[in-house]
Amino acid sequence: MKVLFIGDVVGSPGRNALKEYLPKLKRKYRPELTIVNGENAAGGKGLTEKVYQEIRDAGADVITLGNHAWDKKEIFDFIDEKDDLVRPANLPEGTPGTGYVIKKVGSYKVAVINGQGRTFMPAIDCPFRVLDRIVKEVRKKTPIIFVDFHAEATSEKQAIGWYLDGKVSAVVGTHTHVQTADERVLPGGTAYTTDAGMTGPYDGILGMDRDVIINRFLTSLPARFEVTKGREQLNGVILSINGKTGAAESIKRILINDDHPFFD
Repeated sequence: MKVLFIGDVVGSPGRNALKEYLPKLKRKYRPELTIVNGENAAGGKGLTEKVYQEIRDAGADVITLGNHAWDKKEIFDFIDEKDDLVRPANLPEGTPGTGYVIKKVGSYKVAVINGQGRTFMPAIDCPFRVLDRIVKEVRKKTPIIFVDFHAEATSEKQAIGWYLDGKVSAVVGTHTHVQTADERVLPGGTAYTTDAGMTGPYDGILGMDRDVIINRFLTSLPARFEVTKGREQLNGVILSINGKTGAAESIKRILINDDHPFFD
């Protein structure tokens, strides 16, 4: 089976790119399941119900989140109602929402888990232990397990990838917004990439206005980051997974921008 994952959608430019290219990608690759990271989709930080619905209407089957999950307070009004919205599983017990979902996809079931790193990020529960516990639980129901690991440090992402190798179908990193070129299938059958990249502005800095960020580096003064306008891009990966064993067969980067145009 094929799973399509789209990296962090940033603001309205990201949503525009998603609406334009996701239908084309679905026609080209024919994925059975499409997962989109939407934690930055509303104004660059957080998720509103309106934006959640936009992403679903664009073609997402599951939406994952990250450290900006709570930046739009209205998410508390709807996160518990959605069976296709996944926040980091290693947030403290009692946090609204769920850390994983199991979706019926044709004759298969696919578990989608969201984890969050701790290096250079808020101190929350250990992602290694929490993900290990969840994986053992969901493997009783399905061998097809996709992990969106939202983390800052490449070392922590790689460590999670190796730790879960052979236990899950894929570990795909998000959060840093810059697509890495290290996609591979690990020896145990787990597809891995350090970061799937970002869907949003092409000419900003991590999706934000570059002049504001450059001035911040020059002066060290506080600044309000704003999603920049202009050219757009879409980043992601397409995976092929053995439906019976859950082992990954391939992982391929998807990069669409003016320098890497989309071809059917």
